Amino acid sequence: MRISDTKALGGVLLVVAVIVACNNSSKPDYGGWGMAGGNSTGNKYSSLTQIDTDNVKNLQVAWTYHTGDADTAASSQIQCNSIIVNGVLYGTSPQLSLFALDAATGQQKWVYKPVIHIEGSRAGHFGMNNNRGVTYWTDGKDDERILYVTGQYLQAVDAKTGKLIENFGNHGKVDLHIGLGENAADLYVTATSPGTIYKDLYLTGTRVSESMDAAPGYVRAFDVRTGEMKWVFHTIPHPGEAGYETWENKDAWKLTGGVNNWMGMTIDQKRGIAYIPLGSASMDFYGAKRPGNDLYADCLVALDAATGKVLWHFQYVHHDTWDRDPSSAPVLVTVKHDGQMVDAVAQTTKQGFVYLFDRVTGQSLFPIKETAVDTVTELKDEKLSPTQPIPQLPKPYVRQSFLEKDINPYLPDSAKEDIRKQLATYHTGHLFTPQSKEGTIIFPGFDGGAEWGGPSIDPNTGILYVNASEMAWILKMYDVKQAPTSAENYGQAGVRLFQQNCMSCHGADRKGGGNYPSLINIGQKLNEASFIDFINNGRRMMPAFHHLPQEEKEAIASYVLNLPDEKKKPYIQYLSAKEEFRNVPYSISGYNRFATKDGLPAIAPPWGTLSAIDLNTGQYVWRDTLGQDERFKNVKNTGTENYGGSAITKGGLLFIAATKDGMFRAFNKNNGKLLWQVKLPNAGFATPSVYEINGKEYVVIACGGGKLNTKSGDSYVAFALNDK
Repeated sequence: MRISDTKALGGVLLVVAVIVACNNSSKPDYGGWGMAGGNSTGNKYSSLTQIDTDNVKNLQVAWTYHTGDADTAASSQIQCNSIIVNGVLYGTSPQLSLFALDAATGQQKWVYKPVIHIEGSRAGHFGMNNNRGVTYWTDGKDDERILYVTGQYLQAVDAKTGKLIENFGNHGKVDLHIGLGENAADLYVTATSPGTIYKDLYLTGTRVSESMDAAPGYVRAFDVRTGEMKWVFHTIPHPGEAGYETWENKDAWKLTGGVNNWMGMTIDQKRGIAYIPLGSASMDFYGAKRPGNDLYADCLVALDAATGKVLWHFQYVHHDTWDRDPSSAPVLVTVKHDGQMVDAVAQTTKQGFVYLFDRVTGQSLFPIKETAVDTVTELKDEKLSPTQPIPQLPKPYVRQSFLEKDINPYLPDSAKEDIRKQLATYHTGHLFTPQSKEGTIIFPGFDGGAEWGGPSIDPNTGILYVNASEMAWILKMYDVKQAPTSAENYGQAGVRLFQQNCMSCHGADRKGGGNYPSLINIGQKLNEASFIDFINNGRRMMPAFHHLPQEEKEAIASYVLNLPDEKKKPYIQYLSAKEEFRNVPYSISGYNRFATKDGLPAIAPPWGTLSAIDLNTGQYVWRDTLGQDERFKNVKNTGTENYGGSAITKGGLLFIAATKDGMFRAFNKNNGKLLWQVKLPNAGFATPSVYEINGKEYVVIACGGGKLNTKSGDSYVAFALNDK
């Protein structure tokens, strides 16, 4: 919104005017890809036109780079949206090595390895998180650095040499536990999304556990030169802070975790406003120990990027018990609204909604209706919100309910009947059906709607492009024994502790589900020491459980590894006040897609879609399927689940991989017509980058595979037109 159009904003306008006066940055550079998301708006748009709708069919592989460290046994991934600065491409490998390449040839310049494993030593171990991008900063002179996170450490690496910058933090590293409070000292903290630069500040969120052992997800700003923390925003408000009154348990701020920015943020560099989406509070699926609307959980928060002061907020879900946190960084866009050009911020969600807010005031540009929802639940002490905010425009870009009419018609008759019988036992019908012991259909699923890849937006037209998954999942609450009623041995305690800490991901039968592996026969790969080491450090989707007492880890090991002698040992239970708070009477039975015994989707296709929505009007421009499920050879346009986003160009193209079928595709962004596709060496669950070197346009994608039961890979592949 232009300053001349906002006289009625009063005090808010004065604050913003001061911010603008302090930072007169130029418009975003759409010609390069110097940061994850393309540029400071996060719109994934390139103004390059060499590759266009006519010649895209002639794209060829320009170069391929192999990192050499894929871990097929552990289903390693590459989710990184690489950046290109001064002709150098920076990205990360499956094992989180940071590398620099000549962006024209793919030739390696240097590699920084964050850990060297020394056999028999724990010193080299760190939690293997996923990484979705790195951050570049320069003083405009000689100081160029790349910042990214491995395990619990934010690291600063010299962009020219690949060496740690010793005067940053503690010999090049900053522990992300700083500023979270003493209760979080031994809890799992990392970051999957790259931090964002504002002047000389590095703003970052974190990934934390999603259970009761979650650290608080406070947002912090660090001095990019020294690593010193400059401010912290308490996403779970402390006494005396705005939002504290929305937590009925007045001690929740001491013990509750989550409410974290795992998905990244976007900063209006001119105004100095950071737009930060925040996730749900722990635990994700049971909120009796955090009654109330729980600000700032499931919110978009606008902060003064220089100070961390709250300017405005909007809550997407009140008292979330469905894990419906916003799933990507928001995007800045200017749209025509009521005859005026308005600077806005757009957010896509797992539910399939698009929210559009005035960047300055936080007012929604389209109507949002607080809608009555079902609050009847059988879970002890649970108090659900009686209403939820439902956008009236744009209409959802995915289906939002699963009824009998939605059963997959392409299943064999016997499988179809089995699904029908199961569905009759589940709670279903709308987005906010309460969780249950019998099972509740979550649709769009836990990974449904728009995921972390986020949308792309054309700044010239205001059209938003979003890829989405439509797969039903089952949320079934499981009674958990909270404390022993009589003397236990390690085996009995192991079952109970597994239910409390591990079952939500690996399932009651230990067979896994969703993105989580089976633990059956894990004893053939790990002994007790290596299993406990794994618990302590975590790996990718699995958080670290370092905070658990050693006796609890040993008891879990005795059960999971089936160690007969260990199981017989007597177990003595001791709970501190903190551990007592973390004990809840329920866990989920696992992250399970609603599927046949053979793994075929219970719901009818499409299972993946691609939509174009005009944000000026809230109306759809076009919509189509994305991907093809190879198991249904006689069914056209099935779509597939997808992870990673799209990149769009002034040349009229939308590039996207993301699908299980391993294809890389180019669409005409104006009408959705498929113009080109190629099979990648491994599925590309990442967002492509578009850049130019010496007058030649390239499109590069990370091909890491590893998700959706695809084979892991280690390559980055760049495409360009033949010089001839």
